[in-house]
Amino acid sequence: MQQNQRYRMQSSAAPNAIRTKKYQLEKNTFTGIALAKVWRKDWWMALIPLVLFLLPAVFSFSWWWVAGAILVTLIFVLLRSAQVMGVTQMEQGNPLFEKLSYEIDSRQILLKRNEREGMALTWDMIGSAERKGESYLLWLKPPTAAQLPGGWKGWLAKNFQAPVFVMLPFRIFNNPNDLKLLESMLRRKELIA
Repeated sequence: MQQNQRYRMQSSAAPNAIRTKKYQLEKNTFTGIALAKVWRKDWWMALIPLVLFLLPAVFSFSWWWVAGAILVTLIFVLLRSAQVMGVTQMEQGNPLFEKLSYEIDSRQILLKRNEREGMALTWDMIGSAERKGESYLLWLKPPTAAQLPGGWKGWLAKNFQAPVFVMLPFRIFNNPNDLKLLESMLRRKELIA
């Protein structure tokens, strides 16, 4: 089952599952966190067009080469940022921004729109988790090489993917014990240290 497919909920979560209040992730919050992650990891990619377009200026200096290099670098940064922000506009990304409640147990995380509709994320879909401020961010694993298209499209998809995460603010948990249970689950699954 793909991550973005919805289904009719047939089985309920385990009796000792953590149940949360409803929460809706704002698109601006998602965009800010995702862009920060991308540019912390891939900042060096912006240097490639800058260096390539400044090389001619080394041999024959002209302010046109410098201006062109800065312009092309700026366009690259804007296109890469627009790609990350595009997740908020795509239909496949809509479930991330709906008002959902969560049921978390040792098998899966159920993202529930209501009692009958929702989506399940198994723990093997989660690549890592981190505590950021007053929330946990559960980063989804990127697609495997077998799931990507071949050739240059696969290379582009692999190197220029947008990170996707589920945000669980502390305020949606019903009591402090639920937070402790979630943290112990994340440690057992080796998602946080």
